Amino acid sequence: MSTADDEAELRRLRWRCRRGMRELDQLLGRWLEREWRTSPTDEREVFLRLLDSEDDRLWKWFLGHERPDDDALDALVQRIRSLPH
Repeated sequence: MSTADDEAELRRLRWRCRRGMRELDQLLGRWLEREWRTSPTDEREVFLRLLDSEDDRLWKWFLGHERPDDDALDALVQRIRSLPH
């Protein structure tokens, strides 16, 4: 994939990270900006599945009130939660 394609994909993903809740926007956007470029393909796929989740579910996961049934999603949520601000 070319650099232009990478940047176009990042723009699309930044838009998908905008959830209408500032805290979720920040959590998802922080991971995208810091980790996406160096993440392996399987982790990127998990992130895309995370973006397909409903906002209320994401919020409960990030607050630690619930955990995803999917181990890969749970691991990524925990990783995103642990990123420094």
